[in-house]
Amino acid sequence: MRRRLQVSKQAAEQIEEAARWWRAHRAARELFAAEIARGFDLIATQPGIGTKVVAPDDMRGLRRLHLPRIRYYIYYAPAGTDTIKVVAVWHSSRGTPPDL
Repeated sequence: MRRRLQVSKQAAEQIEEAARWWRAHRAARELFAAEIARGFDLIATQPGIGTKVVAPDDMRGLRRLHLPRIRYYIYYAPAGTDTIKVVAVWHSSRGTPPDL
């Protein structure tokens, strides 16, 4: 069963900022967008694929999926039986996790 994805405002802003930077600084300008789309497809079809993450009580089931080609994580959690909420997109080299 394919789940519907709901992208939080915070995650959408993080994606837009990272995509803008990627297009300006990388030769493979469309790689970031392609990898985010691939990651979204994976979590929509296989929501258990990511690694479980310790999360606040209001975010039960939080997971993150690593996208090694771009070195970003997609943080997501179930939001009902047929919806996955993307809560953050965060570079793996940052020393701290995103504010959730």
